[in-house]
Amino acid sequence: MDLDTVRTFVAAADAGQFQEAAAELAVTQQAVSKRIAALERTLGVRLFTRTPRGAELTIDGQAFLPHARELLRVAERAVASVGTGRRPLRVDVIASRGAATGLMRGFHRAHPGIDLDVVMLFDIETAVAALRSGTIDASFRAVAAPGRPLPGEIESVRVLDEPLQLLTGPGHALAGARSVPLARLAGHRIWMPGIVPGTEWAAYYDDLIAEFGLTIEATGPNFGSDALLDTVADTPALATFMGEHTSLVWPAGLGLRRIPVTDPTPVYPHSLLWHRDNPHPALAVLRDHLATATAGHDAAGTWRPGWVLPR
Repeated sequence: MDLDTVRTFVAAADAGQFQEAAAELAVTQQAVSKRIAALERTLGVRLFTRTPRGAELTIDGQAFLPHARELLRVAERAVASVGTGRRPLRVDVIASRGAATGLMRGFHRAHPGIDLDVVMLFDIETAVAALRSGTIDASFRAVAAPGRPLPGEIESVRVLDEPLQLLTGPGHALAGARSVPLARLAGHRIWMPGIVPGTEWAAYYDDLIAEFGLTIEATGPNFGSDALLDTVADTPALATFMGEHTSLVWPAGLGLRRIPVTDPTPVYPHSLLWHRDNPHPALAVLRDHLATATAGHDAAGTWRPGWVLPR
């Protein structure tokens, strides 16, 4: 059904005259008549009867009018849903408790008038495909993993180097330390069941293991953060890595310790990805916010994999 004919029908019904409808639509009265006739042929009914005062709706016209109005409202909503200035900015943060979520919460506090849709996509290939298709506007990732360069149309910028901390239970041998040199972790079991082969974070920890001789175990099912915290608290032989900006709260009775890692401090490099042709006006606002709200990169005394590009 041609929406122009529907729009003309509604204008004529409201005006009660084809001539006034023509003036409102900036077309000729003949064009109005042709559009109404085309709509009547499509529907197989008469919509108007001509009277000395203009045009009156038939019974079928009266029945069709509320549906015609709804058709036009649906069309307007459909257009608004894809208009970059009117739809929410859609951003992938990977996980609800991670550093990227904290960055987006800060952005929302600074710019409460910008509508946001926050989504969580699992792997970088899915995120890049969503950026290329326009399903999302931006994604937080650790990029440039070995052998997996970004497509040419996808831009990226480092926004946060997040220090890793050691999380232990109260019975762990390092639980009382104020900080732990990275080399001292060799020989200790670090349990991280959320590492999935092929992901960018798996590539990160593979390099960390290779360079510093660590023992990182990804065995067993991943039952989520609560189960991880319970296990670490109850198992003196286990510890895990946690990002400094990871937002987790646990009962005081668990006795967990978050211990800074030093000499060097391993940092997880968060970058923002976006499509270079994305016109959403809030995307530029987000990038400017992150440029001023986040700390510097490649600081002295820190470590990152060699495949992470300088800022």
